[in-house]
Amino acid sequence: MKIEEHKVGSPKSVDEPVGKRDNSKIYFFIIAIAALLATNIYFYVKFKSSGEKLYTVTLQKENLQTEIDRIEAELDNLKAQNVVPTEELNAAEQDARGKIEELRKGLEKGEVSDKDVEAAKQDVARLKDQVAKIKDEITGLRIKNELLAETNSQLKEEVNSSNNKVEALNSERRSLNDKISKASNLKVSNIHIAGVELKKSGDVELETKAKRIDKMQINFTLADNPLAAVGKKDIYVRIINPKGNLIADSEDLFYVHGEKLQYTFKESINFSNNGQEYQMTWSDEGHKFQKGAYTVLLYADNAIMGRSSIVLK
Repeated sequence: MKIEEHKVGSPKSVDEPVGKRDNSKIYFFIIAIAALLATNIYFYVKFKSSGEKLYTVTLQKENLQTEIDRIEAELDNLKAQNVVPTEELNAAEQDARGKIEELRKGLEKGEVSDKDVEAAKQDVARLKDQVAKIKDEITGLRIKNELLAETNSQLKEEVNSSNNKVEALNSERRSLNDKISKASNLKVSNIHIAGVELKKSGDVELETKAKRIDKMQINFTLADNPLAAVGKKDIYVRIINPKGNLIADSEDLFYVHGEKLQYTFKESINFSNNGQEYQMTWSDEGHKFQKGAYTVLLYADNAIMGRSSIVLK
């Protein structure tokens, strides 16, 4: 009988499949690597998407900010135009500026969502339409104002032209009236000055010696004038003595072409415009007549009619 030998301390060998154990390890590592790769890809895609979204939002904010600045600049430009807007336009402008302020505050927030950006876009679009409407209305007002200014200028020129024509006509009328007035003035066709002495018998005799003369007699004839109005006329007489002094009271005044003159005496006549002769007498109350030349001037209708002189001995 054969006895089998065994080594002390050596375990009993068991047959196991080595290839199967190696394949399991490989599968585990593949799965782990795939999971890690998928995780990296997920975070990469997520990071990239967030970065692109952040960039897109930032770009949209900048575009909105630029558009808002442009709209505000247009409002300032409209405000600077020399146009007086209506109350409705003022209200629209204030509303537009209020929306601009709201948009600026919204864009200055730390976080802006897609919804916020979309809402801001819509607000900007409405604001652009509102500003465009204001601009059109202000442009219309400016054009109307320019047309009104042009019309007013034309009307002013027409008024000035009319005023000039009226003034020319008035000047011509005044000139014509002056000519008519001058033409209608009474003129003496004949004037004779004489000294008279009153006799005790009542007779009147002509006298040339100063010491014998009691009164001065003035005879004159008025020329016919178809432009002169007939009727009562005040005749003003100015007498200058031989010493060259006007014989007159300081309170006796009348006008000749707007100038005040003193007169010696006055009488009223009835002008008939038929060549009638008139006579007036005058005495120097309380004074004797002097030797020398007396000058007599006759006035009517604020103009001189004629003059004459007499020399007393």
